[in-house]
Amino acid sequence: MYAVITTGGKQEKVSQGQILNVELLGAHEGSDVTFTPILIVDGDSVITEGPDLSGASVSGKVVGVAKGPKIVGFKYRSKSRYRRKWGHRQKYSVVEITGINK
Repeated sequence: MYAVITTGGKQEKVSQGQILNVELLGAHEGSDVTFTPILIVDGDSVITEGPDLSGASVSGKVVGVAKGPKIVGFKYRSKSRYRRKWGHRQKYSVVEITGINK
């Protein structure tokens, strides 16, 4: 059994027991979170329609916070001594999927 959830503007395929990185949720470590699925597959049955998914949910537990790779940006203009360097490192919430409820 697996489900497709939407979080942080992205879609993720999840199953029970899976650990994944999602955009920072603002929830503390150890707290429970719920996601609304857009697709649930259970063996041969596939649920995609709104009325069937109205009571469905995917529950998870926040395990911690992780950092993504460092991204370095650089601007340069020739013959004008203009250089600008900056960096960014995205933070993610690490979530363990604890259950998929139909």
